[in-house]
Amino acid sequence: MISKRILVFSTAYLPYIGGAEIAIKEITDRMPDCEFDLITAKMRGNLPRNEIVGAVNVHRVGVGVPFIDKLIMPFLGVFKVWKLQRKYRYDGFWCMMVTFASGSAYIVNVFRRLFGMKNIPIVLTLQEGDSEEHLRKRWGGLINLSWKLALPRTTVLTTISTYLLNRAKELGYKGRAEIIPNGVNFELFNTPVSLDAIQKAKEKMNKREDDIFLITTSRLVKKNAIADVIKSLKLLPESVKFAVLGVGPLESELKSLSKKLNLENRVKFLGFVDHKQAPAYLQASDIFIRPSLSEGMGNSFIEAMAAGLPVIATPVGGITDFVSDSKTGLFCKVNNPESIAEQVKKLMNDKNLRETLVSNARPMVKEKYDWNLIADEMKSKVFETL
Repeated sequence: MISKRILVFSTAYLPYIGGAEIAIKEITDRMPDCEFDLITAKMRGNLPRNEIVGAVNVHRVGVGVPFIDKLIMPFLGVFKVWKLQRKYRYDGFWCMMVTFASGSAYIVNVFRRLFGMKNIPIVLTLQEGDSEEHLRKRWGGLINLSWKLALPRTTVLTTISTYLLNRAKELGYKGRAEIIPNGVNFELFNTPVSLDAIQKAKEKMNKREDDIFLITTSRLVKKNAIADVIKSLKLLPESVKFAVLGVGPLESELKSLSKKLNLENRVKFLGFVDHKQAPAYLQASDIFIRPSLSEGMGNSFIEAMAAGLPVIATPVGGITDFVSDSKTGLFCKVNNPESIAEQVKKLMNDKNLRETLVSNARPMVKEKYDWNLIADEMKSKVFETL
């Protein structure tokens, strides 16, 4: 028996992959007694207007040009909602972050009030990992204004970290709120990968027997501070190398930096790696690192913890919810390659510390961040209450 029908709003969706997109997929896959439709921007001309992805009926609007589609998304989304609403009576809207897509849900409720109809309850999930400066000043302050307009019109607020909940409260939010973090497919990342898969990953990384590999799974953008890790290699033994899984606008710049510092043989840019193949690269490596400038939470950290890697991070944003210095990970300073090198050396020289971090972090992830638990919380604490 279907208990709820929810309309989801997300500016991007699969095949585009980020923390928010993964969260929607993992949560909806685990709710067989709910039905989900999703409105998103087309983004690419060859993507179908309508398709089923997992448990979600995906509806794409726009012309297939990312910049244009984002700008017109709030308005095209409104027309799509009215069309779908005639066919389905939605129990709620689920807005993934304060984005162009989410604007459609709030605009629809404005029109419903004008025509004397009840609002459809809105669940807003905050996943933003951008810096405070970005949130306040980007687009001439439009992002910050959007938060201020959306929050008081939200029925239930969920955030993936304490940091994001506090930010919402600072902007005046006083309604119902739940901290429900992103999760990890614990079984996928924790299960030992076959020796053959590990060997293939090592070959692609060109990892030799005595090498110590740092690894990050990150979009190549400024906030993830990949350049700081590259610079730190100059302060570390030549046996320390760095595997970068991910793509992004800074790729050519980061490759140029590696060449400029004569580190081309120590930095391995592996590009896009399918999520299901990531455990092999993690388990073939030695230390996970992402010295973030800002972070809403960071799925990659808990995936690395589940895979059994010690983690080096910065004490920013939502990271402090799950990284406790010298207990579940190590903190380095922000924008500080010297601090990164210092923490890497500490892990290299202290086997007991490495084992302590892993033995503390792995069960924490299983107990608090498994997607099955996260989906249960979204169902019981949020959707069933609408």
